[in-house]
Amino acid sequence: MKSNRAFNCAWPDLAHDFRVAGGADDEMPEDANRKPGLWRRFVIDPILGQLKQGISVEKLAWSIGAGMTIGICPVWGTRAWICLLVGWLFKLNQPALHTFKSLLYPLQIVLMIPFIQMGQVVFGDPPLEISVEFLKSEFSRGFWVFLGRFGWLISKAAVAWLLVSPAMLFLLKWSLTPVLRKAGSKFRKSKEATV
Repeated sequence: MKSNRAFNCAWPDLAHDFRVAGGADDEMPEDANRKPGLWRRFVIDPILGQLKQGISVEKLAWSIGAGMTIGICPVWGTRAWICLLVGWLFKLNQPALHTFKSLLYPLQIVLMIPFIQMGQVVFGDPPLEISVEFLKSEFSRGFWVFLGRFGWLISKAAVAWLLVSPAMLFLLKWSLTPVLRKAGSKFRKSKEATV
């Protein structure tokens, strides 16, 4: 049976289903039919798509850096609102902001205790013996009970985050710009070669 390469390239999902059903021989390599992984589909490809659409490398670097910085904000429930506000004020790329904010959710949980301890130091208070499990058990008693007991701790952690975030943002922007510039130049070169 003869393979139809145009069909395989134009409709990869249909081609995969067609081959699985036994309708064509398997001349194409297996990697050509494999869907990209989650990281590629939801992070790398959208960034490259933004570069293809003409967003400036600097604006994209600022957007990713701001999203990552906001992503570790120790105040639960505020990250999306902060992203919306920062993106609107500074005309940043909202999809990049929210994507990288969401990617850093596990790091937000891990850094909660260090930000609380840093807030204690900033305000001249002694460090606390506190753990994530303790905070979760207290939070399960109810939001208002938790806020009454730990509202000041979270406020101090937010101040600590505000002190750290400008340095983190500039460091991320500084380190991301060359990487994005290199990726953008690859697209410009490939676009010029096809024209």
